[in-house]
Amino acid sequence: MSDFKKKQLKKHKRIATGLFFLMALIYALMVYFQKHTPQNWMGYVEAFSEAGMVGALADWFAVTALFRHPLGLKIPHTNLIERKKNDLGKNLGMFVNENFINPKNIRPYIERLDIVKLFLDWLSKKKNRALLEVEITNLFKKIFYDLEEEKVEDFFSTKGAELLQNINYKKITSSGINYLLSKEEHLNLLDNFLPQIKKYIQENENIILQKISDNRPFIAFLAGKKISREITDGIISFIEEIENDENHFVREKLTQALFNLSSDIENTSKWDVKFHKLKTEIITPENLNPYSQDLWKKLKEILEKQFENPESDLKFYIRKNIDKLAENLQKDQELQYRLNHWIQHFAYRMILKNRQEIEILISNTVESWEGKELSEKLELEVGKDLQFIRINGTLVGGLMGLLIYVLTLLFI
Repeated sequence: MSDFKKKQLKKHKRIATGLFFLMALIYALMVYFQKHTPQNWMGYVEAFSEAGMVGALADWFAVTALFRHPLGLKIPHTNLIERKKNDLGKNLGMFVNENFINPKNIRPYIERLDIVKLFLDWLSKKKNRALLEVEITNLFKKIFYDLEEEKVEDFFSTKGAELLQNINYKKITSSGINYLLSKEEHLNLLDNFLPQIKKYIQENENIILQKISDNRPFIAFLAGKKISREITDGIISFIEEIENDENHFVREKLTQALFNLSSDIENTSKWDVKFHKLKTEIITPENLNPYSQDLWKKLKEILEKQFENPESDLKFYIRKNIDKLAENLQKDQELQYRLNHWIQHFAYRMILKNRQEIEILISNTVESWEGKELSEKLELEVGKDLQFIRINGTLVGGLMGLLIYVLTLLFI
C-alpha cells in the first residue's frame, strides 16, 4: 500500500512540476515572438503563462515548506511538520479530546451500539462458533502451559493443608462412630472378621504350639500338641458362640466400647490435643507435597489429552456452552437489553474517564516519532492532494494574470 502511495505522489509531483515548466516555456516563447513577430493575442498568452508560473512557484514553496526546507535553504517558517512536531501532537490530542471525546458526541454513538446483536449475528455462523471454540481452548492451553510447576504444586500443598487443617476431625470421628452404631455396621464388620480369625487360627495351630514350647517347654514336652489343639478348639468355639449369638456379651461390649469412645472423643479435651497434633505434625505442606506432585502430574496428563482430542469432554463442554449461550441470548430479550445497557454504560464511563489519557497518548505518540519520519508519513498520506494545490495554483494564477491584463487594457 505504501509503495502504491509513493508512486501516486511521484506521479502528481511530476504533473505539477511539468505544468510549471510548460508555463515557463510558453512565457519564453511569447516573449521571443513578441520581439520578432508580434501579434495582439500573444500578450494575453504571455500574461496567462507569466502569472501561472508565479502561482506555480508560490504554491510549490508553500507545499514544500510544510515538509522540508525548499531547495535545502533554511528559510524561516519552513519545514513546519518536523519543526513543530511536538506542538502538533499536543494540539492534535487536544483537538480530539475537545471535539470528539465529549458527552455530546459520545452518547448518541454509544446508545446506538447493539453489541449483543452483533455478537449473535457473528455467532450464528457455524465457522465462527468453531473459531470461538478453538480460541477458548487455546486460551486454556496458554494459561495451563504458562503455569510454573513448582508454584502449582506448592499451591496444592498449601491449600490442601489449609483445607485439611480446617476440618473438625473430632466431630467427624465422633459422628462417624455414632453412624456405625446406628446402622450396626460395627457388628457387620465383626461378622466379617470372625470367620477370617477362625480360619487363621485353624491354619496356624503350629504357631500356638511353638509359643507354648517357648514359654512352657516342660508342659510342651509332656502334652504340647494336645494343649495347643484344645486351646485352638476353645478359641474357635468361642468365636462360633459370638457368631451364632446376636446378644453375645462380646457384641454388647464392643457396642458399649464404641459408644464410650464416641462420647470420650466428643467431650474430653485430651482428644483436642491429639487431633491438634495430627493437624500440626502430619497435615503439613511438606508432607502433602509428594501427593501434590502426583496430583499435578495426573492432572497434566488428563488436560493434555483433553486439549489434543477434538472430541474430548473438555471441547464438548466448551461447544455445548457456546451453543447454550447463543440460544439463551437469542431467546432472552431482557438479558440482551441488560447486557447492552451494561456494555454501553461501561464504554461511556471508561471513554470519558480516560479522556485525558487518550489526549496524552496521542501527544506522546506523535512526540515519540522522528520529525523526518512524521513529515514523510504525512506527505505520503496527503501529498497527492497537495500537488493539486500546485496545479490549481498554476491555473488560477494564470487566469488571474489574464484577468488583470484584460482589465489593464480596458481601463488604463
